[in-house]
Amino acid sequence: MIFIMVVVMTGCADISLTKRNDIADNLAFQHGWQKSTLQTTFFSHRAYLPNSTQSDQLTVYIEGDGLAWISRNKPSSDPTPLNPLALKLALADGTNNVAYLARPCQYVNSNQCEQRYWTSARFAEEVIASTDQALSQLKKQTVAQELTLIGYSGGGAVAALVAARRNDVVRLITVAGNLDHKAWSYIHHISALTGSLNAADEWQNLADISQIHFVGAQDNIVPLAVAQSYQRRFTTGYKPEVKVIEATDHHCCWLELWPELLESKY
Repeated sequence: MIFIMVVVMTGCADISLTKRNDIADNLAFQHGWQKSTLQTTFFSHRAYLPNSTQSDQLTVYIEGDGLAWISRNKPSSDPTPLNPLALKLALADGTNNVAYLARPCQYVNSNQCEQRYWTSARFAEEVIASTDQALSQLKKQTVAQELTLIGYSGGGAVAALVAARRNDVVRLITVAGNLDHKAWSYIHHISALTGSLNAADEWQNLADISQIHFVGAQDNIVPLAVAQSYQRRFTTGYKPEVKVIEATDHHCCWLELWPELLESKY
């Protein structure tokens, strides 16, 4: 299934980096959102948020892995997404106390952007630390006191890993999240993500955070077994909710269902 996904992505890889940036910019600007670049000790992060975002509570959507590979054995030269689903979900949130945060090296470039940061080391310590710093900047900018983190695909792992080291995250929500990349690699018989932290290993630091993890019933890329492996780490009474959503896979049809899922996420 991963091979099929890569073949499909290869056909879309002709979309230029400029075009991919334009897609995100246009989506944001159509909704009256502003673009921001957050500089951390490690990387730069692209962020989008409404012009009037100020609230005690801030919901931050974290992007997926983006265009990490252009063929089965060839990494992309830039992981900027072809289809920024987390951005689309953020724009569909319907509230002003929301922001979007891209992963390192998406939409922006720097000397630190080595290919390993969107392949084997996509969840490396420096990636998580950088995201942590970027979230603190967004929190300060919006005068927020508490955070809800919503991560799509690999962004779900990033959200969980960041939540595990903060004391201001009150909710953790993932959509098709890769919450146990060791289980994911085993299921697909592929090389482990060496150099990456694993969200499932942080279960003790996540046990007291309200969580819900949405899984696509037809998702063969990050199947239900991955979320179940993560869930099994938790002791009785602290196991997070895993909710299987019919008529969805890894990409479809989360955006169409998001308003309904938002009503039930808390």
